[in-house]
Amino acid sequence: MRYEELADVPCSITRPLVIFGDRWTLLILKFAFSGIRRFNGFQSALGISRSRLQDRLDRLIEHEILVKKKAAVGAHEEYRLTQKGHDIYPILMAIRDWGDTYMAPDGPPVRYTHQGCTGEAHANLECDVCGQVLTARDVLPEAGPGLLEPEVQSVNQVAT
Repeated sequence: MRYEELADVPCSITRPLVIFGDRWTLLILKFAFSGIRRFNGFQSALGISRSRLQDRLDRLIEHEILVKKKAAVGAHEEYRLTQKGHDIYPILMAIRDWGDTYMAPDGPPVRYTHQGCTGEAHANLECDVCGQVLTARDVLPEAGPGLLEPEVQSVNQVAT
């Protein structure tokens, strides 16, 4: 299966990977959340080629995750997160939690603290009805309304 064909797979885990399934896109988003808004700022922070950076920024704009706007001050343009872009933040925090647990032997290199509080931000998976914290062992993938009958495969194939 070609990478672009993944967008047609009826799976809400697989489809987004077409947009941000490479390291550069997620790193661009990480820096966008840290306040970088200009092309040169992203390029300087990432050390990425101009053409690759432009390709990833264009893809994020195409999918309405970023919007390109004229800066409030100065003649340059800025890349700003949309609401759709802001909704990706928990994904980055989940990756950060995993990295802190398994890839930070000396402890977390950065703490993400709640402003005005001493608490730290973490991504948590919980049931939307009872509020119980869940793990993969607690979740059962079932066919949903977006899985069209003629395309029905094993739900486990789609969900995993």
